[in-house]
Amino acid sequence: MTLRRLRCPWGPYATEKKGYPTTPKTLGEEIRKRRLDLNLRQIDVAKIIGCHEMTVVNWEKGYASPRINHLPKVVEFLGFNPLQKCDTLAQQMVSHRKSFGITQKEFARKLGVDPSTLGRWERRERAPTGMYFRRVTEALR
Repeated sequence: MTLRRLRCPWGPYATEKKGYPTTPKTLGEEIRKRRLDLNLRQIDVAKIIGCHEMTVVNWEKGYASPRINHLPKVVEFLGFNPLQKCDTLAQQMVSHRKSFGITQKEFARKLGVDPSTLGRWERRERAPTGMYFRRVTEALR
């Protein structure tokens, strides 16, 4: 796959970068920043991630967020996991699951619990204890 670069590179000496998110606040802005840093077009990013060009446009404009099945490729494209800013075990579970493109149902099956139980853990209505706590911490490694 050959990627075409943007004609007007941003370059280190550019004084003003129109539409360039200097301090990205959303995942879409992170994607846009990385794309512009690499001088790629939205269609190129779409090919890398495996989605439609308009999907990338909608992410960047904040109209939509990446679906769980696209998140592993988004993380790979960015070079870091934007979801890993987690303080609680519940946030870590959600971040881990989404980073690998795993649904709640699949992750619950892996942990040996009902999906509704995992949902309660992720919403911090309950917390895993005993052997389930050990399973969760092992899965997060």
